[in-house]
Amino acid sequence: MQPNEGITVAFVAKRPGVEMSIGTVPLDFTYQTAFNMRSPAAYETLLLDAMRGDVTLFTRADESEAQWKLITPIEESWAHEDAQTFLPNYAAGSDGPVAADELLERTGHSWRKL
Repeated sequence: MQPNEGITVAFVAKRPGVEMSIGTVPLDFTYQTAFNMRSPAAYETLLLDAMRGDVTLFTRADESEAQWKLITPIEESWAHEDAQTFLPNYAAGSDGPVAADELLERTGHSWRKL
């Protein structure tokens, strides 16, 4: 994300040697460092594409309508009171829905407690 577009991934790796010792190894990539130049701001690119008539980054009306045809039945289903039977909710920060525990218990497994 701007202003520092890139990605950082950290790996946990065994250090070389006979002892079991692990350490964190970062893998960093930023566009500015890799290409030695500043990336244009997001709106600079957006406005330039619009002025050039490049519609490849914009959603057409028929695409948007097709997306809503897919999503609307899902939203309507969730709005019904009986949605809890197939979509159990739970409080944030809790161990999750009871249905998840029951699912694993049927096969003799259980979740680790938070």
